[in-house]
Amino acid sequence: METHRVGIILNGVTGRMGGNQHLERSIVAIRKQGGVRVGTTDVIMPEPILVGRNADKLKALSDKFGGIAFSTDLAALLKDKKYPVYFDAQTTSLREDSVGKAIAAGKHIYCEKPTATTAAGAIELARKAEKAGVKNGVVQDKLWLPGVRKLKYLIDTGFFGKILSVRGEFGYWVFTGENSERPAQRPSWNYRSEDAGGIIVDMLCHWRYLVDNLFGNVNAVSCLGATHIPQRVDENGKVYKCTADDSAYATLTTDQGIVCHVNSSWCVRVRRDDLLTLQVDGTEGSAVAGLRECRVQHESMTPRPVWNPDIDSPINHFDNWPLMPTHQPYDNAFKVQWELFLRHIVLNEPFRWSLREAAKGVQLAELAIDSWKQRRWLDVPGLK
Repeated sequence: METHRVGIILNGVTGRMGGNQHLERSIVAIRKQGGVRVGTTDVIMPEPILVGRNADKLKALSDKFGGIAFSTDLAALLKDKKYPVYFDAQTTSLREDSVGKAIAAGKHIYCEKPTATTAAGAIELARKAEKAGVKNGVVQDKLWLPGVRKLKYLIDTGFFGKILSVRGEFGYWVFTGENSERPAQRPSWNYRSEDAGGIIVDMLCHWRYLVDNLFGNVNAVSCLGATHIPQRVDENGKVYKCTADDSAYATLTTDQGIVCHVNSSWCVRVRRDDLLTLQVDGTEGSAVAGLRECRVQHESMTPRPVWNPDIDSPINHFDNWPLMPTHQPYDNAFKVQWELFLRHIVLNEPFRWSLREAAKGVQLAELAIDSWKQRRWLDVPGLK
């Protein structure tokens, strides 16, 4: 058995997302399972090194996961041929510069989204990577959520007939931090535009790749943003002004004629099946997908409601929505994409979720903000 060892510089894993999803549940999990199996003879084994600015935090992570190597000298690591892959999960405002330096050093790139704070910056990163000839990929994790994969199966098998529309609801109540017993669940930079925060920048990138991959290429957007909560309390107990949007109400159209409306909010209390739900309605049936489950209602099971507000509804509209069965185990969505990227690095297997694809998400977020400011629909052109 041959082991293909892939050295990976992990930058930004001292944060919540980087530490939980990418380090612990992806890279460490892959190592614990013995690597990524390739046929019956070979294994791909990630060999990580942690990098960041805080040596104490890096050492704590290293100790927690069995002594993973760490360093505070990114410049030196970018020169080290032992680590051909650079991964970035830093805050958005830092990513473009660091990824650009890694490309210049000849590293293959895998990173979180958004890849830059502007569409021009995101497209330039893609251009640099293509010119340098380095392999590159961007996290598009929601494509591998069990609920979304079940939804994709329904689409591929024609369950919906002609798809008419999509309604997405994302979000939950993020506490302001003013009550010490209920601290905020998200970092304060998310609510400051000067730090590249805002839910439009964060979530429209997700909705772009979800819609593009499931319902057709996005060709127009109308968006209304809002900063519903004007001030919050940061990690140090200091009150700060919220300068970024905390809610977004976006409508997208696709080249397949499908209308997709998605509400995204950190100021909403959840009364639905999950933190993210996607309802797809078609001529032959409908489905509601959450993070892990998917409920369906075929045309034959659809009730016939009649408008009459003078009596209690004779129909319980939560009935007649059976769960799709789970026919296979579903692994962590981030880990699944990591394994595909490692196969891309070692075996040169196709990996279409590239920096150029990710630039489409930044483009949509930028146009959504422009739509909000201009209070009008905007076309979404193809990337040049």
